[in-house]
Amino acid sequence: MISSHHYSPLTLSSFQSAAMEDLIAQFTIFSHQALTDKTFDPSTIEDLMKLFEVESYKAWAAAELEQDREVERAEIRLQEAESYLDSVMESAMDEFRRFEEEFDRMAADEMRSLEEIGESARRLGRVMEKSASIASKKYVEAAAGSATAAMKSAFRGAKSLSSSAGKKVHPSS
Repeated sequence: MISSHHYSPLTLSSFQSAAMEDLIAQFTIFSHQALTDKTFDPSTIEDLMKLFEVESYKAWAAAELEQDREVERAEIRLQEAESYLDSVMESAMDEFRRFEEEFDRMAADEMRSLEEIGESARRLGRVMEKSASIASKKYVEAAAGSATAAMKSAFRGAKSLSSSAGKKVHPSS
């Protein structure tokens, strides 16, 4: 989880700030004395300037140290953010894998269902083909039987005509 610390911008510590303010105030007093007092020793300002330089370096070192701390805290927050992002990405990938597995399972189930329907249709087609073949054979047999019966009947009719033609029957009899 990303921490949400708020850090103030780089500033001088209150001690350093007070020391600098004291030096500036003393510099102002010495400047005023240098302008008004003819016996003022300029080396006094030089000593003050050296103290001012030392305090400036201390403030600069403190600011640099605070900046280093800020950088370290920022790196820690960045590391936390990267860890959080990695965790979120891993969770998303796990969810995607689960979705993909579920989708693959559903697709396999659908494929099996379609294959079963296809197999059922194939079996039904074979049964219908056999039924049609049997019906066709029965129709051919019935047609052949009907044709045979018709031929036999015609043959008997022709035979009976020919045998009655041999016996001449007189219309008066």
